[in-house]
Amino acid sequence: MSVIDELVKNNEAFAAGFDHERQPPSQPARRVAIVACMDARLDPYEVVGLTIGDAHVIRNAGGVITDDEIRSLAISQHLLGTEEIMLIHHTDCGMLNVSNEEFHQLLEAQAGQRPPWHTMSFSDLEEDVRDSIWRIKESPFIPKTDSVRGFIYDIATGRLEEVT
Repeated sequence: MSVIDELVKNNEAFAAGFDHERQPPSQPARRVAIVACMDARLDPYEVVGLTIGDAHVIRNAGGVITDDEIRSLAISQHLLGTEEIMLIHHTDCGMLNVSNEEFHQLLEAQAGQRPPWHTMSFSDLEEDVRDSIWRIKESPFIPKTDSVRGFIYDIATGRLEEVT
Protein backbone atom coordinates (compact mmCIF):
# COMPACT_ATOMS: atom_id res chain seq x y z
CA MET A 1 0.00 0.00 0.00
CA SER A 2 1.38 3.42 -0.92
CA VAL A 3 1.48 6.30 1.54
CA ILE A 4 -1.26 8.07 -0.44
CA ASP A 5 -3.44 4.94 -0.25
CA GLU A 6 -2.90 4.92 3.52
CA LEU A 7 -3.83 8.61 3.74
CA VAL A 8 -7.01 8.05 1.72
CA LYS A 9 -7.91 5.21 4.08
CA ASN A 10 -7.27 7.53 7.05
CA ASN A 11 -9.68 10.00 5.45
CA GLU A 12 -12.41 7.37 5.44
CA ALA A 13 -12.14 7.14 9.24
CA PHE A 14 -12.05 10.94 9.51
CA ALA A 15 -15.13 11.35 7.31
CA ALA A 16 -17.03 8.70 9.28
CA GLY A 17 -16.69 10.80 12.43
CA PHE A 18 -17.00 14.18 10.69
CA ASP A 19 -19.41 16.63 12.31
CA HIS A 20 -21.60 17.62 9.34
CA GLU A 21 -23.63 19.98 11.52
CA ARG A 22 -20.69 22.19 12.55
CA GLN A 23 -19.12 23.82 9.52
CA PRO A 24 -16.88 26.81 10.21
CA PRO A 25 -17.33 29.77 7.86
CA SER A 26 -14.76 30.35 5.09
CA GLN A 27 -13.63 33.54 6.83
CA PRO A 28 -11.00 32.71 9.45
CA ALA A 29 -12.44 33.21 12.93
CA ARG A 30 -9.23 34.82 14.26
CA ARG A 31 -8.89 37.07 11.17
CA VAL A 32 -5.23 36.16 10.75
CA ALA A 33 -3.18 34.73 7.89
CA ILE A 34 0.02 32.82 8.60
CA VAL A 35 2.79 32.29 6.07
CA ALA A 36 5.07 29.45 7.17
CA CYS A 37 7.68 27.08 5.85
CA MET A 38 6.46 23.74 4.53
CA ASP A 39 8.94 21.84 6.73
CA ALA A 40 7.27 18.74 8.19
CA ARG A 41 8.68 19.55 11.65
CA LEU A 42 6.61 22.73 11.83
CA ASP A 43 2.84 22.49 12.40
CA PRO A 44 1.60 26.10 12.52
CA TYR A 45 -1.73 25.10 14.07
CA GLU A 46 -0.06 23.26 16.93
CA VAL A 47 2.79 25.77 17.41
CA VAL A 48 0.45 28.72 18.02
CA GLY A 49 -2.61 26.89 19.38
CA LEU A 50 -5.07 27.23 16.51
CA THR A 51 -7.85 24.94 15.39
CA ILE A 52 -9.55 24.40 12.03
CA GLY A 53 -11.35 27.56 10.96
CA ASP A 54 -9.14 29.95 12.98
CA ALA A 55 -6.67 31.12 10.33
CA HIS A 56 -5.48 30.93 6.77
CA VAL A 57 -2.20 29.04 6.64
CA ILE A 58 -0.07 29.50 3.53
CA ARG A 59 3.03 27.32 3.25
CA ASN A 60 5.99 27.07 0.92
CA ALA A 61 9.68 26.19 0.95
CA GLY A 62 11.27 28.64 3.38
CA GLY A 63 8.05 30.50 4.16
CA VAL A 64 9.24 33.25 1.82
CA ILE A 65 7.00 35.90 0.29
CA THR A 66 6.71 35.42 -3.45
CA ASP A 67 4.11 36.73 -5.90
CA ASP A 68 1.96 33.68 -5.10
CA GLU A 69 1.95 34.47 -1.38
CA ILE A 70 1.04 38.09 -2.17
CA ARG A 71 -1.82 36.72 -4.29
CA SER A 72 -3.03 34.49 -1.46
CA LEU A 73 -2.70 37.24 1.14
CA ALA A 74 -4.59 39.69 -1.10
CA ILE A 75 -7.46 37.19 -1.44
CA SER A 76 -7.31 36.51 2.30
CA GLN A 77 -7.65 40.19 3.16
CA HIS A 78 -9.89 41.54 0.39
CA LEU A 79 -12.32 38.63 0.10
CA LEU A 80 -12.12 36.79 3.41
CA GLY A 81 -11.55 39.46 6.04
CA THR A 82 -8.15 38.76 7.54
CA GLU A 83 -6.48 41.73 9.19
CA GLU A 84 -3.19 40.43 10.60
CA ILE A 85 -0.30 38.54 9.01
CA MET A 86 2.13 36.31 10.90
CA LEU A 87 5.30 34.93 9.29
CA ILE A 88 6.96 31.81 10.70
CA HIS A 89 10.43 30.77 9.56
CA HIS A 90 12.41 28.17 11.50
CA THR A 91 15.87 27.09 12.55
CA ASP A 92 17.64 24.39 10.54
CA CYS A 93 15.67 25.36 7.42
CA GLY A 94 16.52 23.53 4.22
CA MET A 95 16.47 26.82 2.30
CA LEU A 96 19.44 28.16 4.24
CA ASN A 97 22.49 28.35 2.00
CA VAL A 98 20.88 26.69 -1.03
CA SER A 99 22.41 28.10 -4.18
CA ASN A 100 19.85 29.25 -6.74
CA GLU A 101 22.34 28.61 -9.55
CA GLU A 102 23.30 25.11 -8.35
CA PHE A 103 19.66 24.13 -7.87
CA HIS A 104 18.74 25.41 -11.34
CA GLN A 105 21.67 23.46 -12.81
CA LEU A 106 20.43 20.31 -11.04
CA LEU A 107 16.93 20.79 -12.42
CA GLU A 108 18.27 21.49 -15.89
CA ALA A 109 20.35 18.31 -15.77
CA GLN A 110 17.36 16.24 -14.66
CA ALA A 111 14.48 17.93 -16.48
CA GLY A 112 16.27 19.27 -19.55
CA GLN A 113 15.42 22.90 -18.83
CA ARG A 114 15.90 25.61 -16.25
CA PRO A 115 12.90 26.75 -14.21
CA PRO A 116 11.57 30.27 -14.79
CA TRP A 117 11.38 30.95 -11.04
CA HIS A 118 13.97 31.91 -8.45
CA THR A 119 14.65 29.45 -5.63
CA MET A 120 14.35 32.26 -3.02
CA SER A 121 16.98 30.69 -0.78
CA PHE A 122 18.65 32.70 1.96
CA SER A 123 21.63 32.57 4.32
CA ASP A 124 20.28 34.67 7.21
CA LEU A 125 16.95 33.73 8.83
CA GLU A 126 16.33 37.06 10.54
CA GLU A 127 17.18 39.04 7.42
CA ASP A 128 14.84 36.92 5.32
CA VAL A 129 12.01 37.45 7.81
CA ARG A 130 12.63 41.20 7.59
CA ASP A 131 12.71 41.02 3.76
CA SER A 132 9.43 39.08 3.78
CA ILE A 133 7.78 41.68 6.03
CA TRP A 134 9.05 44.41 3.70
CA ARG A 135 7.65 42.63 0.60
CA ILE A 136 4.23 42.46 2.24
CA LYS A 137 4.26 46.05 3.43
CA GLU A 138 5.41 47.33 0.01
CA SER A 139 2.72 45.46 -1.91
CA PRO A 140 -0.10 47.67 -3.19
CA PHE A 141 -2.38 44.62 -3.01
CA ILE A 142 -2.15 44.11 0.76
CA PRO A 143 -4.13 46.93 2.41
CA LYS A 144 -3.80 45.94 6.08
CA THR A 145 -0.12 46.01 6.99
CA ASP A 146 -0.21 47.55 10.47
CA SER A 147 0.02 44.11 12.04
CA VAL A 148 2.57 42.16 10.01
CA ARG A 149 4.95 40.34 12.34
CA GLY A 150 7.66 37.78 11.77
CA PHE A 151 8.98 34.98 13.96
CA ILE A 152 11.58 32.24 13.96
CA TYR A 153 10.46 28.90 15.35
CA ASP A 154 13.23 26.99 17.11
CA ILE A 155 12.77 23.36 16.16
CA ALA A 156 14.89 22.27 19.16
CA THR A 157 12.85 24.10 21.83
CA GLY A 158 9.43 24.70 20.23
CA ARG A 159 9.65 28.42 21.00
CA LEU A 160 8.91 31.36 18.73
CA GLU A 161 11.24 34.35 18.75
CA GLU A 162 10.00 37.59 17.21
CA VAL A 163 12.19 39.29 14.64
CA THR A 164 12.23 43.06 15.08
